[in-house]
Amino acid sequence: MSLLTSLARLRAVEAGRAQPIATVRHCHLSERPMVFIPLKLSGEAAAPLAAMLGTDRDAPRLLVVTQPRNRDLRFAWAAELAGELVPYIGSFAGSTETVERRNADPYERALDAPQLLLPNRAGVAFTRLLGRSTRFRRTDGPYPVPQGVPLLGRWLTYFAERAAHPGSSLTMAATDELGRHWASGQSALEDANLAALVAWITTGPADDAEDPLIWPPAGPATDPGFDAEVLAPAMESESAERITEALRTQLAPTWRLMWQAVDLLRALEPGASVAQRWEQDRASFSGMAAQIGEGAPPQARRDGAVAAAARLARMERAQAAYDVQRAYDDPLVMAEYRLTGEAFAGEVVETVPDNTEGEGRSRKLRPLVVVKTDDPVRIPPGTALGTPQRRGQGAELVSADGGQVTLKITKGMGRGRTPTPGAVPETGERVCYTSLTDDFQGAPALPEAEATPWTHGGPPPAYVPADEDAREEWS
Repeated sequence: MSLLTSLARLRAVEAGRAQPIATVRHCHLSERPMVFIPLKLSGEAAAPLAAMLGTDRDAPRLLVVTQPRNRDLRFAWAAELAGELVPYIGSFAGSTETVERRNADPYERALDAPQLLLPNRAGVAFTRLLGRSTRFRRTDGPYPVPQGVPLLGRWLTYFAERAAHPGSSLTMAATDELGRHWASGQSALEDANLAALVAWITTGPADDAEDPLIWPPAGPATDPGFDAEVLAPAMESESAERITEALRTQLAPTWRLMWQAVDLLRALEPGASVAQRWEQDRASFSGMAAQIGEGAPPQARRDGAVAAAARLARMERAQAAYDVQRAYDDPLVMAEYRLTGEAFAGEVVETVPDNTEGEGRSRKLRPLVVVKTDDPVRIPPGTALGTPQRRGQGAELVSADGGQVTLKITKGMGRGRTPTPGAVPETGERVCYTSLTDDFQGAPALPEAEATPWTHGGPPPAYVPADEDAREEWS
C-alpha cells in the first residue's frame, strides 16, 4: 500500500466515507457490459450452482443447477450458460475495421468487444476453473456434452486469462476497479466484500453490509448458514422451484450492487490512455475470434517454456505501460511518484529556447528549462524524462540543486532551428516531469518453440487435444 493510499484510508476513517484516489477512470466501460455473477457448490472446486447474468439491469437471467453433483445437470447448465454468453460474444465479431501495420500485414480488428464484469477476484478464479472444466469436453463419443459447451469453455478461459493482463478491461472484478479509484476506511481484505466497499463509497460504513441475510456473499461461495438452513432442505425436497427461488435471494442483492458499481465508475471521466488500451483489448479479442474461426485447438493446459517466457514478457511490458499511463493520466497517481522522488512539479522560472549542442552539421537544438520545485528530486543527471503536459516530448535531467531543476528538451520541439510554438514551456507555467517513460525494453529475442533448449525441456511435442485433457481430480 502506498503512502497516499494509506493517508486516504485514514481520512476515510475520519470522514466516514471513502476517499477518491483517482481523478479519472482508468478502465474502459462498455455501453453493453455482461454482468456475470456465478455461484458454486460449497466444498467443490468447480461445481456450478447458479449464475445470474445479463446486459440489462432490469432483466437479469437466472440459471440454476438443481443438483450440482449430477454431471448431466451440470453440463446442461453449462449449455444454458453458453446460450447466453456465446451469442453475446459473437455479436461483436461481425463488425470490423482494417488496421494497417508497419512492416506487417494488415489485420481485421473488431469495432467493439465484449466485456465481462464479475463481483470479485474469486469470481474470476471460478470462471477460469469453469473454462478449464468445459473447454476440453467433446460433443460426441463417451460422455458427450451439449453443443456449445466446449466453445463456452474456450471463451471463459480466454476472459479469465485476460483478467490478469495489466490494463485490460475485457474482464473486470468490481471490487478491484472500485478499489483502484477509492480508498475505504477498512482493510484491503475487507474491500473484497462488494457490499461493504460500495457502502463506504456511497453512504459510509454500514453495519448491515456484512450481514449475509441482507447482503449475501457476492460469490462464488455461498454463506454457510444459507447452505445449512435454506439450500440443503430445498435440495432434499427436490423442488426445482424452491431451489431456484432460494438462489435468487442470494444473487439478486449482488446484481443490484454490480450495477451500482457500474454507475459509480461511469460517473468518472475516462483517462486519456483508456481508449488506447481498449484498442489493444479489441485486437486481442479479434485474434481469439480468428483462432476459433480457423478451427484452432483449445488452449493447452500448460504453456511450453517459450510460450510461457513470451507471455511473461508481454505481461511485464503491459504492467510497465499501464503504470506510466495511469500516472500521466491522473495527477493523484503522479503524486505517488512525486513523493518517492521519481517525479517533480513546479514553476518554470527560466528558459533558453535557442540553446544548441554540437558544431556544424551535428549541431542540435536542445532548449533548456529551469523549474523551481518543492518536491524531492531523486533522479540522477542524464536520466530521460517525460511530461504529462506534452506527451510527445522527451527531456533529460541536467542538474537538480537547491530546489531548482535544469533540464534540456531532447525531442518533440520540431525539426527547425527554433522550437515550434508551445513546444518549450514558458516562464511562469506549471509543469511536471518524471523519470517514468514509455521507452521500455523491447520484446526479448526468444527461440522458436522447436528450438527450446534441453535445459527447458527441449522442443515440446505438438499439442493435440485428447480425452485425458478433460479429466480433472475435481470434476
